[in-house]
Amino acid sequence: MAWLDWVALGGYFLVMLLIGLWSHRRVSSVGDYFTGGGKMPWWLSGISHHMSGYSAAVFVAYAAVAYSYGVTVYFWAFVPLALGTGVGAFLFAPRWNRLRARFNVVSPLEYLAKRYNVPTQQALAWSGALLKVFDVAAKWASVAILLNVFTGMSMNTGIIITGVVTLLYCTVGGLWADALTDFGQFVIQGVAALSMLIAVIIQLGGFSGLSSMWDKLPEGHGQPLVGTYTAGFLTAYIVIKLFEYNGGMWNLAQRYMATDSADSARRSALLSAALYLIWPAVLLFPSVAAGVLMPNVVDAQQVYALMAEKYLPAGLIGLTLAGMFSHTMAMASSDANAISAVITRDIMPVVWRKAHTWSTEAGLMAARVCTVLFIAVSMIVAVEADHFGGVLGIIVALVAAVMGPISIPMLLGLLPAFRRCGPVAALGSWALGLGAYFLLKYGIEPPSQTWLLATPLVTSLVVYVAVGLLKPEPSGEADAIVAAVGSDGPQSGVTPAAVPVASD
Repeated sequence: MAWLDWVALGGYFLVMLLIGLWSHRRVSSVGDYFTGGGKMPWWLSGISHHMSGYSAAVFVAYAAVAYSYGVTVYFWAFVPLALGTGVGAFLFAPRWNRLRARFNVVSPLEYLAKRYNVPTQQALAWSGALLKVFDVAAKWASVAILLNVFTGMSMNTGIIITGVVTLLYCTVGGLWADALTDFGQFVIQGVAALSMLIAVIIQLGGFSGLSSMWDKLPEGHGQPLVGTYTAGFLTAYIVIKLFEYNGGMWNLAQRYMATDSADSARRSALLSAALYLIWPAVLLFPSVAAGVLMPNVVDAQQVYALMAEKYLPAGLIGLTLAGMFSHTMAMASSDANAISAVITRDIMPVVWRKAHTWSTEAGLMAARVCTVLFIAVSMIVAVEADHFGGVLGIIVALVAAVMGPISIPMLLGLLPAFRRCGPVAALGSWALGLGAYFLLKYGIEPPSQTWLLATPLVTSLVVYVAVGLLKPEPSGEADAIVAAVGSDGPQSGVTPAAVPVASD
């Protein structure tokens, strides 16, 4: 990298830190720290939702798939995000917002103690927090791979630098810092990605070369589904992302909770869905075109970085690297905020009774300490990422497969069709879904990756619905919560005081 590249990268980190310091002034309570006080504009929430949904893995793991298989990565990895978020705009986003507005919750899991019971809430909280440690660790490892290619910096050093900068701004500024840095990162990443796109089109010979490129790609690279990425895999991925991107990833539920109304939450989700449909195609096109421009790359995970080094001028390389950082830092910081919310609001009041009597200042301090600890632990796991299947192995095989058992009871519990599904259905769905994953992962050899991905989800869904039908557990509290989040109209007899949802 030239000195202009280092200036661009250093300027990026400085701006992120300044945003964190500015956001610190907007945080005076736990509600401000975790949900922005319910005052976030819908467009900022939508951009933040989008930026928090994927990371530098786009430029490492997914770029490797684009290079090796072609456009299929767009159809199975990102079209499902657009579809899932678009459906969730009407089904889930408004309900998350009403949950915050009517019951004053600041954690996505806070309502589960009353919707089901405390053991169900704790099971989902502990397992989900552990899962996110591995998920964020994969993102740190992605950035470290990119830094290694651009600068020769060791993997461990790259993980430490990225993690520490993220830790500083998200710890002091909470969700406001996350959202505002997401917006800044969106702008920076936009400039960098468009620069890369233009450079690649020029190398192809302009728009005439662009049209002829498809005939020069390896066989099958223009097909939507190839290799192990089958129609069954796509179907499973769509359903998983429907749950994951509408609250299964707790940080994304926070974006809906942070807006000022249910309608704003819906608009933010639709904006995010539109971005998922358009923007990944821009990001991944250079890696697809590399099949023509750089056909002999040894390590496919390095293809995007190698193209940037070869085709971009000084200054733009640093900006591109900053753009790659932006996705990881956006996701990791928002995950850290969400996990901190779950630990301080859902786990600690159960395991330590003094947490019930914390002052506002003590609650904020606990939130910040939990944020620091989460990021630190995920950085340690990132150093050992290869032992857990590498970046794509963690993101697809672990996170996607386990997401269903954790998110199904949480999300379906908001819908009226499942109001009679009680604690037995929720815990059974969670336990048997996770059991199915571990059985296929470490016991029976699954016929394909699709089986490993789909079996935990299908098991959890079938168990949740079947137990709800065969052993319904009617509950006045559950009915009141479901009714309260179902519409914007007045809810007779339903108030935050009537249905307390924070853990007792």
